[in-house]
Amino acid sequence: MGYRRRARECALQLLYQYDLTHDGIQEILVRYWEMIEPQAQQTRDLAAVFFKNALQSRDEIDRLIREHSHNWQLERMSSVDRNILRLAVCEMLMGEESQVPVIINEALEISKRFSGDDSSPFINGVLDSIHHSIIITRPQSQEPAAERKRRGIR
Repeated sequence: MGYRRRARECALQLLYQYDLTHDGIQEILVRYWEMIEPQAQQTRDLAAVFFKNALQSRDEIDRLIREHSHNWQLERMSSVDRNILRLAVCEMLMGEESQVPVIINEALEISKRFSGDDSSPFINGVLDSIHHSIIITRPQSQEPAAERKRRGIR
């Protein structure tokens, strides 16, 4: 398994832990890394970025999920599915358009490992809908995510 997939799985577990405890970000990170098997620093760093960005953008992410998960209340979704969606939407908002198919595929693979059999089609539908809405609302002249990241802009 590549370090990016492992970072996504770790970030999912961190978000799940936050959902359950609402403890501070640093407290969750420290406790999590103490509890699991050692991970490469690259994996740990990327997982922390995903986790922190998902929490920082949580209001926007949750708004998008609510708008695109027809007939489903965010609070009634399983915590795992909700956090898989949050993580994937966070990555969509952070990343390049060309990475969206990879992000969605990774979310589906992770859902197969951590969630129920019915989760993958649901997650796929919600993420596809969100992806299309992001394409429509992004200005054509928007600078690439890598450049925004380099300049410290989200």
